[in-house]
Formats: sequence, structure tokens, C-alpha cells
Amino acid sequence: MTFPVVGMVGGGQLARMTHEAGIPLGIRFKLLSDTAQDSAAQVVNEVVVGDYRDLDTLRRFAEGCDVITFDHEHVPTEHLRALEADGIPVRPGPDALVHAQDKGVMRARLAELGVPAPRNRIVSGPEDVAAFAAEGAAASAPGSGGFPVVLKTVRGGYDGKGVWVVRGADDPTAAEPFKAGVPVLAEEKVDFARELAANVVRSPHGQAVAYPVVESIQVDGVCDTVIAPAPALAEEAALGAQEMALRVAHELGVVGHLAVELFETKDGRLLVNELAMRPHNSGHWTQDGAVTSQFANHVRAVLDLPLGDPRCRERWTVMANVLGGDYPDMYAAYLHCMARDPRLKIHMYGKDVKPGRKVGHVNVYGDDLADVRERAAHAAGYLRGTIAE
Repeated sequence: MTFPVVGMVGGGQLARMTHEAGIPLGIRFKLLSDTAQDSAAQVVNEVVVGDYRDLDTLRRFAEGCDVITFDHEHVPTEHLRALEADGIPVRPGPDALVHAQDKGVMRARLAELGVPAPRNRIVSGPEDVAAFAAEGAAASAPGSGGFPVVLKTVRGGYDGKGVWVVRGADDPTAAEPFKAGVPVLAEEKVDFARELAANVVRSPHGQAVAYPVVESIQVDGVCDTVIAPAPALAEEAALGAQEMALRVAHELGVVGHLAVELFETKDGRLLVNELAMRPHNSGHWTQDGAVTSQFANHVRAVLDLPLGDPRCRERWTVMANVLGGDYPDMYAAYLHCMARDPRLKIHMYGKDVKPGRKVGHVNVYGDDLADVRERAAHAAGYLRGTIAE
């Protein structure tokens, strides 16, 4: 009996958890990892250590793989086209993935599709930033001059990196993004009520499923807590977000998991903030809170297997990220956390504990949202060492 081999580029926690989801199906994984100590490299049997930016390395890695997928979006687009020309299925393919790799390309395509987004434009320097702000001054608070403005490098940013907020025309921050010599995208700073995420999965033959829309709570630019489903979100708005995400997946030709990060404005509009074409932090709750996790459905999609049920198992599921703190021995904290909450699910990534680094997450579920949130926050805090009892 022959089972397919999934080649995963990237050795982080997303690859680790995707591999875990493939184990019950007997799916073999081959990993291209930066180091032998990376999160997924610790658990995948066949690991190639190499540079994903080198085409020859990618080609050698792809030998024996039935399909290539990713735990990040940083593989050069031209390399992915070369793999496709070699006859290797790449999912998502380069024509889709470029919209998650390049924010300028993404914004232009979403505008063509009429998908609502913050006002934006590629800018060439601080003077252009001031001009962009001035264009939006009429819609801004009196005397603000259209500021603040958010600047983003079009490629490479994540978790708040590659993002700057410019407060005014004389703000020296306006010059920082241009020092790297890459295109810069200017966006209006949205006065949003909260952040949401619509996660969908699409297969090569067009089957697609949509998970419940979730609320994502950020702290210092990093996802801290995800609540599924998003509390107090009107059914019409939730359905609209799911339909928009499914349409984007279809129009861009996405195969696999797509996360559409959204701003919910104070007047009730939904604006697309970012796209991610891989399993996503806003979908980690699905490991324990959905009938079929985002990781399992991503594996099914890239292999063109029928997709699984995305619905919630419980009324509420809350995921809380576990960040590294000053307390490195997280295993010692298991005794308290597990005894306090037998329904708690802990997922650790095998990473060295460093302050502010994502080293794991917890999932908690139940019928009472306030109780579920408290349990998740307590477990994450105790594991980090910020809560001592």
C-alpha cells in the first residue's frame, strides 16, 4: 500500500501541527527546515536541512514528493514557478501565493474584485506619505492632516514586524521603511472596534469549507487570544465574512487553508487587513474546538481529498498563545494547569523559551464564555510564569 508524500517547506510550529494532523491518515511528510532543531524537524522523520531561497535545494527536496506545501509564504515566487515547470504540484500555487507574499499585489487584486479594504497606495518616500495622508484628510478628524498612516514593507513582515505608524508629517518614523530599499505600502490607520478572522479551506477541484468567524485579540502586534465564534457578531455579518473569504479563495485560486484577517470598524463595516495562505494562528482553536481542524483540512486539500466538517464541537472555544517569559521550566507548570482544569488542552512547539516568543498555545472550551476566557488566560499566564497561583 502506497501513501503520498507531502513536502512541507518550513520547519516551524505550523509544519509540526500539520504533520501531526496527517499521522492518523498515514500520510508521510518530508520537511525542508532551516535547522535540525526547528519545531517540526524534531518530529518529522525525513528532514532536509537547507535554504528554501536556493532553487537547487528546493529541486532536490522536491524529489520523491507528491505535492509541495508551506508553513510560511517566503519562498521566491520564481522558484515555485520552476517547480511547477518541473511537474511538481505546488499548493497553493505561485499565482495564488503571491497575494500573501506581496501586500501591494494583494491590495491591487482585492481592489479589482471590489473587496473592501483600508485606503492604500504604494509610496516612494516621506513626501509621498505626507501626500497620501493629505488625500485622506477630509475623512480624518479635524486638524489631523490625514494622520496617522500605517506603513508596511510589501514583503516579509509578520507579527508586527515590517510595520510602522507615522503620526504626522514631521515624524522621523516615516523615513524608516524606505531604508530597506523595498516597496512600501501606505494605508489609512483604521479606527476599528476589533479584529476578526475568516478561515476557509479550498481543494484543487473547488470544494471549500468555511470555519466560524473568530475574534482575534492582539497585544503589541502579536496574537494573544482567539475567541470562536466571534462574540456578538451579527449572523448577517458573519455570513458575509465567510462568503467574502470563500470568494477570495476562489478568485485567487487558493488551494489549502486561507486566513482572511479583518477589521470590524466602529460603524460595522468589515475591511480586509491581511491574507495568509497556510494554517494560521487564528485557526489554532480548531485543533480541539472544531470537528475537523484547519491542519487536517489543509492536508486533505493539498492532496485533493474530501474536506472535513468545519463546525464547532462546543458553544465556545478560546485559544490563548503561550509566550516565553522569565520562567523557562514550563513543564513544571503542567501539574498545576492540568489539575486545575482537566479539560484544558496544551500544545507546545518544542522551542527554546525566550521572552516574547510564541512557544505554544492552550485551547479551552465550554458553554460559558466568561469562564472559558478566564481558564484560557490563567493557563497561558501560569505556563508563562506571570500567574503564580
